[in-house]
Amino acid sequence: MKHLTDIKQLSASQIQRIFELAEQIKSSSKKKNSKRLRGKTIANLFFENSTRTLVSFELAGKRLGAHVVNVDLSRSSTTKGESLKDTLLTLQAMQIDSFVIRHPENHICRQIEAWLQPTIRLVNAGDGNHQHPTQALLDIYTILQHKKNIESLKISIIGDIKHSRVANSLVDALHILGNRKVHLYGPQQLLPLSNDKAHICTSMQSTLEQSDVIVMLRIQKERMAEHNIPDLENYHQNFGLNRKTLGLANPDCIVMHPGPINRGVEISSEVADNSPSVILQQVENGVLIRQAVLAFLLL
Repeated sequence: MKHLTDIKQLSASQIQRIFELAEQIKSSSKKKNSKRLRGKTIANLFFENSTRTLVSFELAGKRLGAHVVNVDLSRSSTTKGESLKDTLLTLQAMQIDSFVIRHPENHICRQIEAWLQPTIRLVNAGDGNHQHPTQALLDIYTILQHKKNIESLKISIIGDIKHSRVANSLVDALHILGNRKVHLYGPQQLLPLSNDKAHICTSMQSTLEQSDVIVMLRIQKERMAEHNIPDLENYHQNFGLNRKTLGLANPDCIVMHPGPINRGVEISSEVADNSPSVILQQVENGVLIRQAVLAFLLL
């Protein structure tokens, strides 16, 4: 496998292989891990703002011994009108081994793949509202640290589903692994018209009842017209997760959020900062899973 641009590229066995690599890296010494990608060079190009994903990819590459370059696009030649293609071809000529790219355009990775030499690997760190494959992997890896049988879990994803590459990738990944119990809920204007891999719910209660995993999503105002943004003052009351609504789920459910969190909107601080929240565990696993993905592609 050359690139990871869409979670649907992976089979169940390949996902399992990435998780096995993560476990190997986790149990290995820092010294051993620092030799895995020695001599490789990774360039991170983020055309959208990021904290968790950018820093975790940087740490992942460095902890495996690679040279990591975070391209400061605000100071790059893109500000002078240079095209994305020319930027990539320029960096490629500097013998980059892998590009990690976040971009606001859907399916941009298809174009990028055509520009790259056969030896270069590409990782999609999020393209528009399309895909975010490494987020799906770290989310499922986190779930499996708490739950055994992924196929039998009721997984509820709540919030801005329509604009969420996180939701798309997670639903696709769960489907690959045999889960047919994903439930989606949010404001009507922020739900897809249909989804053949998930159940679209009509109430918070039906979504949360007997849920084993709850994934809360923020409203992605940057991806929608102003008139489609819900009333934030009433949003939490109707679609937010707090101690009261959490009580509808199974007692041993876990609560997840890919970040960034809008406290008091989609999730209360009381839930975000206490058990059964595993939000910071997701962040921790993000570095490990991205190490595993880089090793999977570059070794």
